[in-house]
Amino acid sequence: MASALVVRLPWWWGLFALVALGFVFFYARLIILPLLFAAAVTIGLGYGSVQLSSRDVYHRLMGLTVQLKGKVKEDISRSSGRVSLQLHTIVIAGVAYPGTVLVTASRAGDIKRGDIAMVTGKVKGGFGSFPIVLSALAIDAIERPVPGDLGRVVRDWFADQVRKVVPEPQASLGIGFLTGQKSALPTDLSDALKIAGLTHIVVASGYNLTILVQLARKFFLRLSRYLSAVSSGTMILLFMAVTGLSPSMSRAGLVSGLSLLSWYYGHKFHPLVLLPFAAAITVACEPSYAWGDLGWQLSFGAFAAVLLVSPLLQRYFFGAKEPGLLRQVLGETIAAHAVTLPIIAVSFGTVSNVAIIANLLVVPLVPLAMLLTFMCGVWAMVHLPLAALVGMPTNWLLGYMVQVTQFVAGLSWAQTSVAVSGWVWLFYAGGLLGVCLWMWRTVRRDENASGTELYEKRRVTAGARGQPRGRGRQRRHQSSHC
Repeated sequence: MASALVVRLPWWWGLFALVALGFVFFYARLIILPLLFAAAVTIGLGYGSVQLSSRDVYHRLMGLTVQLKGKVKEDISRSSGRVSLQLHTIVIAGVAYPGTVLVTASRAGDIKRGDIAMVTGKVKGGFGSFPIVLSALAIDAIERPVPGDLGRVVRDWFADQVRKVVPEPQASLGIGFLTGQKSALPTDLSDALKIAGLTHIVVASGYNLTILVQLARKFFLRLSRYLSAVSSGTMILLFMAVTGLSPSMSRAGLVSGLSLLSWYYGHKFHPLVLLPFAAAITVACEPSYAWGDLGWQLSFGAFAAVLLVSPLLQRYFFGAKEPGLLRQVLGETIAAHAVTLPIIAVSFGTVSNVAIIANLLVVPLVPLAMLLTFMCGVWAMVHLPLAALVGMPTNWLLGYMVQVTQFVAGLSWAQTSVAVSGWVWLFYAGGLLGVCLWMWRTVRRDENASGTELYEKRRVTAGARGQPRGRGRQRRHQSSHC
């Protein structure tokens, strides 16, 4: 089980760390930063240990066949002929159990997010953030509460409107862009997206949310700053309600909300502050994200790459010049690929060789595809013939994306199997950190040299005009008092 891989500490270690943390704040000196870090890690491990201990009740169920009842937490996924769903608020034999359980079954019927499922199966050891895995033949019973998950109901209703004018699999791809619904994708297209390194554009993530929030903010900013902030905040809440609170979506919603607040009040979060702050909040809500949730780890890895590594690459190779769309996509793709490579390789044993090419060919067109898909759904409710006209370019654009994805994924060299020890990836991470630090020092040195050169140039220019910089300022200062 995942809990065996995590360091457990007695609860009183957390109290000791709180005392040390108070000392750090009382005696604020740079030299005691290591104590601050150690105290924070100790508190986190202590809190996580308490959460892990509460899941030890599953140990007595190992190997038994039980009937379990729970609520479907996220959209179901299909792979290798089996259906996987996550259940929480678990009840077994009338007793409530903590955590989220992964259930795999050959048949699941018409089950959706927010439904109550009853399933009988054999209990196996869990992995990641799942304390156990229940393997079953089929779902015994499905109960759909009324009104149930309203966000999911609205999403499915809107998806049905899009499908009136856009055929499959283009419709499911466009809906995936717009709402993050990946479960409706055909299995072959879903597998092709994984091989091509494009899964991030059809799951609920910060990329989709950022496009929607920026659109709302720019549109309403013409009216007022307050209305722009309120509309953007509403967009964040609605998108999270539609997509569900997956680990990546929780991170994306929190970061977007914090960034929106800082923008409204005229401040700006430094990435080195925003990253650990957002991570601490999400892990405080669900400690299992940090030690075993692959979606959370990939989300924060890609987020760190986009916020820290990609800007560093742009400044190192191109200076202060603002990047265009293609250069920005290229930089972010390379950075995200480099940072998340160890996580993907260790988890799946394969890495994509075509991710950079596929992202350059597809990602710049995603905002347009989202807009056209949204227009198809809206016009399908208002005037179906006009929606069919909008559906033509939508179908062409989404068809191009499908063909590109399937083509690059079908290349013989599209992905490579990787089987190396964890020490190799540890050295890789250290080398990547060293390269980033070296680029950062080089950029800082070049910026300081450029600033000195600009100052000398201005001073020489002022001297050539017969007006020394200091005396000129002094005369202007004196004349202002006259």
